[in-house]
Amino acid sequence: MALEPKDPSQEDVVQRLVREIGITEEQALELIALLGLNWSSLVREAKALLRKQ
Repeated sequence: MALEPKDPSQEDVVQRLVREIGITEEQALELIALLGLNWSSLVREAKALLRKQ
């Protein structure tokens, strides 16, 4: 399991969501605005977005 930085920046999280989950930057920014930087919640909702497409 890879270690995550203690305090990732919003841009880091956006890029990680785009790269690892496959959503757009706009979608990632919207999710962060709603959920904050909680990675587990972001991944769950990003995957839900992909299923709806």
